[in-house]
Amino acid sequence: MAIVGAVMLLITLVALGGYFLYRSLPSTAAGVSANASEAVAAPVDSDEMGALYIRVVGESSTVFVRVPGGDVLLDQELVQGNSVHYRENAQGLEVAIGDPAAVEVYVNGDHQDISDRDAGHSFTLNP
Repeated sequence: MAIVGAVMLLITLVALGGYFLYRSLPSTAAGVSANASEAVAAPVDSDEMGALYIRVVGESSTVFVRVPGGDVLLDQELVQGNSVHYRENAQGLEVAIGDPAAVEVYVNGDHQDISDRDAGHSFTLNP
């Protein structure tokens, strides 16, 4: 009886390990590029910014991006010099910025000044 319990526990642990490994793999659903360099990012040409480009110019800021009513694409704190951009906006994007004064936001290559907004500022990009 103890052997059956041990086998069931082993199977459960292997299944959970496989599940969490699968969930940790990056999704191929959206075209995302993140620059994790510690140095200040070089300016990006407006043609390469895509639908949404966010660069941290202050100390740090949390950035949350998701498809409306769907997948979370990014939910993390980015530090100075980090940037993220989404080339396409076919389904729309919901964005929340923890510290608007610490980031530069570009929508379709146009700078959006959100530095005077309250912490946790959010906005939606329509497709």
